[in-house]
Amino acid sequence: MKYPKMLSNGSTIGVTALSAGVGKKLDEFELSIKKIKENGFNVFETENVRVNNLVSSSGEERAKQLNDLIIDENIDMVMCAAGGDLCYEMLPYINTENILKNPKWIMGASDPTSVLYYVTTKLDIATMYGHNAGGYDAKNLDKSNLISFDYLKGNLVKQDSYPFYESDKKSRTVEGYKLDTEVVYENLFGEVDVEGRIIGGCVDVLKDVIGTKFDGTKEFLKRYSNDGIIWYFDIFALTSEDFYRTMLQFREAGWFDNTKAILVGRVMYPNSYIDMSYQEALTKAFDGLNIPVVFNMDIGHVVPKMTIINGAICHVVSKDGKGSLEFELR
Repeated sequence: MKYPKMLSNGSTIGVTALSAGVGKKLDEFELSIKKIKENGFNVFETENVRVNNLVSSSGEERAKQLNDLIIDENIDMVMCAAGGDLCYEMLPYINTENILKNPKWIMGASDPTSVLYYVTTKLDIATMYGHNAGGYDAKNLDKSNLISFDYLKGNLVKQDSYPFYESDKKSRTVEGYKLDTEVVYENLFGEVDVEGRIIGGCVDVLKDVIGTKFDGTKEFLKRYSNDGIIWYFDIFALTSEDFYRTMLQFREAGWFDNTKAILVGRVMYPNSYIDMSYQEALTKAFDGLNIPVVFNMDIGHVVPKMTIINGAICHVVSKDGKGSLEFELR
C-alpha cells in the first residue's frame, strides 16, 4: 500500500467538487473553509466548487480539475467539497498515470466514495473517508472534526466511540452539533477485537461499482490476503431491503472472502417496505459466514463520525456497546 506524504502546518489543501457544488450553502461553506485555515492549512479551490448545482460540472471537467490538483506541486492534498449523486460518471476520465506518479491524500465522504475506492483498490494508494471540505461549518468544531485534522498531519490517534450522536440533523445550529442520543454499538455475532486491512465507503455508491472496470475489489483482496479484510459500510438512504440485497450481491461476488469483521454506521435516512430492520438484514446476509458484525458505529453520515484510512491496517474493538479504531500505515 502506498501512503501519500502527510501534511503539516502551512500545507495547502486543494478543494474540488467531484460531485455537487456548494452554491446553495455558501455561508456554511465559508465558515468551513475558515475553520480549515484556523487549523493550520492553506486552501485552494478549483473553479467548480462554488457552483450552485447538484453536478458541479461535466464528468470530464471534474476529472480535469482533480488532475490539475494532482500535478500541481503547490497542492499537498485533495479534499472533496461535498457529496452528491453523480461522482461515478467522472471515473472514466481520471488520469491514473498522474495519480500514480504524484500520490496525494484524497479525502471525502459519501458520493466521492467511487473515486476513493477506485484509487485505493485499483491503484493501491491509501485514501481517507469521513469528511468533506464543507463539513466543518460550525463555530465550535466537534472532537471528531479535529481528529480528522490530526490524521492529515500524521497524528493517528486512537478513535474511541463517542458518548452521544446527533439524532436530527435539522436541530444543528451554527454553534455546532446537537448530540442528544446515547451511542450504543451493536455486536450481532459477538464481541470484536481484530486487526486487518480496512476498505469500504458509502454502500449506496459501492453497489454501482461492483463488476465494472472500476471495481478493484478482487485484486485488493488477493493482494492483502495475509492481512485479512475489515469492511466498513456507510448507509445513507438505502432501505433495509436494498441494503440486504446489496450485501447478498457482495457476498456472492466474493467480496467477503477472508473478512475479519464488518463495520456498519448509523443510517442517515432509515426506511423499510416490509418492516425489515437493518439488524435483521445484516443477520440474514452474514448468517453462516462466521464474521463478526458491528452496527450503529460512529461511521458515515450521522455525526459524530470517525476518520477512516482506506487501505491501512485497522485494529477494531467493540464490546459492551462501545468500541475503538486504531490505524497503522504498513
